[in-house]
Amino acid sequence: MPFVVDNSVVVGWYFESQATPYTDKVLDRLANETAHVPALWTLEFSNVLRKALKAGKADDARIQEISSLVNALPISVDHTSESVENNLALALKYGLTSYDAAYLGLAIRLQLPIATNDGALKEAAGRAGVGIVNLE
Repeated sequence: MPFVVDNSVVVGWYFESQATPYTDKVLDRLANETAHVPALWTLEFSNVLRKALKAGKADDARIQEISSLVNALPISVDHTSESVENNLALALKYGLTSYDAAYLGLAIRLQLPIATNDGALKEAAGRAGVGIVNLE
């Protein structure tokens, strides 16, 4: 079953300090499934790479390797824009940042669960009826 994945999980695939058994299992699901992300994700993930490079946590070669690896995954970037009003309404209703509301809005629109490490987004996904990716 396809799912929405947020940046907190994807980062764990490439940076050991962010990896958890959950992030590893979500990555394993991509062998047979597709993950969906809002267009915002490309900015979020590239910013993580920028910060890692600037902080000396990865060199240019590793950043290029990560970029190639993530681009080869079955991740579908959704370029459908949520309206400002819809995104704000979700953020306010569920107590989320506007960024997290973009993931929730996509999950609601596609009727898919979310893979996330973010507590507020997990709670919002449950309340919104899409739930989280359960790997048990």
